[in-house]
Amino acid sequence: MKHIAVIGGGISGVTTAYALVARGFDVTVFERNRYSAMETSYANGGQLSASNAEVWNHWPMVAKGLKWMFRRDAPLLVHPKPTWHKLSWFAEFLAAIPHYARNTTETARMAIAAREHLFGWAEAENIDFDLKRKGILHIYRDKAGFDHAADVTRLLAAGGLERRPVTPEEMRAIEPALSGDFYGGFFTESDATGDIHKYTVGLAAAAQRRGVTLAYEHDVQSLSAGAAGVAVAAETAEGRVDHRFDGLVICAGTASRAMAAQVGDRVNVYPVKGYSITVELEDAASQQAAPEVSLLDDATKLVSSRLGNRFRVAGSAEFTGFNRDIRADRIEPLIDWVATLFPGVSTRRVVPWAGLRPMLPDMMPRVGTGRSPRVFYNTGHGHLGWTLSAGTADAVAAIVESASAKTGLAR
Repeated sequence: MKHIAVIGGGISGVTTAYALVARGFDVTVFERNRYSAMETSYANGGQLSASNAEVWNHWPMVAKGLKWMFRRDAPLLVHPKPTWHKLSWFAEFLAAIPHYARNTTETARMAIAAREHLFGWAEAENIDFDLKRKGILHIYRDKAGFDHAADVTRLLAAGGLERRPVTPEEMRAIEPALSGDFYGGFFTESDATGDIHKYTVGLAAAAQRRGVTLAYEHDVQSLSAGAAGVAVAAETAEGRVDHRFDGLVICAGTASRAMAAQVGDRVNVYPVKGYSITVELEDAASQQAAPEVSLLDDATKLVSSRLGNRFRVAGSAEFTGFNRDIRADRIEPLIDWVATLFPGVSTRRVVPWAGLRPMLPDMMPRVGTGRSPRVFYNTGHGHLGWTLSAGTADAVAAIVESASAKTGLAR
């Protein structure tokens, strides 16, 4: 049995480990935190959203980004201080604009394929993750936004996704709790929501039962790959530990760029910070006033999900490097959004959070082999890590299995 190391205990790493052990591999997951899913997989927007597959490499998005640069509460915020990493990332982002339509359609296709694995694994392992399969409603406040959404809908349809336009009256029939004036919306019945943290923790426990070794509080310091295998060195509370494996899958989120460089690969992941709030629905009135259907507000770029008696709202994108600070002026728009659209929901108890999305310039995840035949990648999912994770995990596990059969990844 071939022994594979997986670097990262978030949603990408845990789904990859599960897919590998299901194929008969001996798997060890290295995670620097004490538990799984404690960073970007902790408190995201909750949406399993093929309908949000539109990539950002589009000239209108560039124009909006420039317009928003000097607004502290803008949905997209770029710190003006230049770094080589940031400049190279944006140069590649612009170079990917000609592939906007193709990548949007392909992302929708991947998102649809991922559902089968994600829901199937949860059912097989009896994982409770506050799943709601009530669709996602995209809301638009003007004709320009609605018309652009109609164009996007055609790209999504090419990837196999069905979503339909709805009038303001139909929007309120879908979600009666919604307040405000809107031009129209688009509704995707096949989309869903769920708690990424609960799912990841549950799947990690299932993987462990199947034989996966979970090496928590192992901070990977160095990686190397050669003809005889791969080496992983990690710092623990007891000191440095060294391991050797037949193969390696890097699922390390925003740390993937530095780790890839150690094994001779360039994976230009940038940490794009996003925020969320979790509104605790402590009273019956708030529970009644909070929406059951998940929303995406195009104007504010905010998403929401109902997770049991919690209401999660998330959004914004900050290009500020490896900065996880939670800024009050970035949290306030999320609280205000709840108060405006769902005035009956009490925001007396709100838990803020910030995480770093691992985003590649073309908005497409890196799934496949590296320069070494023993190194593989499943990283760079950006804002769709939750949506795509199970599908890309199954895909990279199949690639590892094929490489093992062809070359025999033996020490």
